Formats: sequence, structure tokens, C-alpha cells
Amino acid sequence: MSNASFPNSFLQRDLQLADWYNTPLGQLLGQLEQQELNAILPDLFGYHFLQLGSARQSLLSASRILHKVVLDGHQKCGLYPSQITGMPEHLPIQPDCVDAVLLHHSLDIATDPRQVLREVESILVPEGHLIILGFNPRSLWGVRRFLSFRSHGVPWGMRFIPVKRIKDWLTLLGFDISMIRYGFFRPPMGRKAVVERLGFMESWGRNWWPFLGGVYLIVAKKKVATLTPIKPRWRPRRSMVTGLSDAASRSSEGNVQG
Repeated sequence: MSNASFPNSFLQRDLQLADWYNTPLGQLLGQLEQQELNAILPDLFGYHFLQLGSARQSLLSASRILHKVVLDGHQKCGLYPSQITGMPEHLPIQPDCVDAVLLHHSLDIATDPRQVLREVESILVPEGHLIILGFNPRSLWGVRRFLSFRSHGVPWGMRFIPVKRIKDWLTLLGFDISMIRYGFFRPPMGRKAVVERLGFMESWGRNWWPFLGGVYLIVAKKKVATLTPIKPRWRPRRSMVTGLSDAASRSSEGNVQG
């Protein structure tokens, strides 16, 4: 895939999804997702944390990892000091360099989600963590998507990938699944007041139908290959970015090495 096609695929859908998160329903979902992330991120450690997707939202504020980077096709999105431009299927990052990666619905909008996971596996350090947020097709949200099958907008025109398929892909790539959580058991209705009044369905869903939440959160850890020497955790910090313009590379390296 060429850089010329990038703005018309992942970037375009990411921008549309960011706009959708400003809707009443999107705001409620965003609040729930941020709460789930805030409960997980403080337990992850390392040097570099990459956010892929949702380049207009700062989702990593609860993380203790100091160097946060967003992959973005926008110009100066301003979320973090470090920003890189590229495609999720061809990440401009050195192998075995990143300690944690967040895929915020990136697989739902990627042209080739399996290739995105392969790229993420290659850049993660051994025992590095991957966090995936995705839409669950086996939910009321999936029913809404089915009824909107002619829609090309977001999120109903996006691919909703089943958790089982994600687990199969991760297993083939050598990941251990640490956690799977589901959320937003309420119907995806447009009126915020109505959806808020149905808040009791969250506790009902967690207790009675925990696999039917509208979104899922998966935490996975990259296995350590037994035949490959393990890189020491005290390794000197280095630039994580390759193949960028001189200005972008200098900016990123300054944040890493400074």
C-alpha cells in the first residue's frame, strides 16, 4: 500500500470515527472506554507507548510510561510531544522497541487487520503488552450494524471482528491473552438521556450476559521466544522511529533520548 492511499483508507475512517465520538452516543462510549483504560494502564511499564487510532483523543493519560507516541496522518495533532506519520500496516518503527501498544478500534477500520497485528508484534519488545479496543458483532451494537448494512459511515459501516477471531490471530502470532472485558450493554440509541437512563443494564450485563457488550477490551502479552536471547530490560534507550522525515525524526529522537 502506498502513502498516497493512506489518507483515503485508515486516516479517513479514523477522522470519521473521531467525529462520531463527539456525538451523544460516542461521548458515552468514550467515557466508558477511558474508564476501562484508566484501570489497566497504570500497571504497564517501559520506555515507549504507542497509540494507534483515535489520533484526536489522548487516551494514555493514566499510563506511567513517559514517552507516549501517536501514529497519525494528520499534521501536528498535538496529543503528545512525539508524533509519527505512517500506515498501520507498515509501521515506521524499529523492531523490538515499543513496550506497549494501544489499538483503538484500529482493527475495525484497517484494510488488513491481520497485517496490523503482525506489524505490532514485530515492534513490541518481548513481554510487551498489546491493548485492543473493538466493536463486538455479537451484541446489540452488532444488531444495529446488521440493520444498517447499507451504511458506509462509522461505526456501522466498519468491520466488527469477533473476539474469537482476534484470539486466534494473537495466538498464531505468539501472544498470551491476559484479559478480555466487555462493556456498554445498553442499546446504541441516539438520544443520550434515554441511554443514560438505561445505565442499570451495565451491571445486569456484567452479571448475566457478560459476552454481549457492545465493545471489548483485550490485553495480550508478547511471548518470549525460548530460542532467542532475551534483551535486558536495562537496555539503553534508543530512537524507536525509522524512515521518517529529518524534522519528524529529530523531534521523536529528542523526546526519546532527552
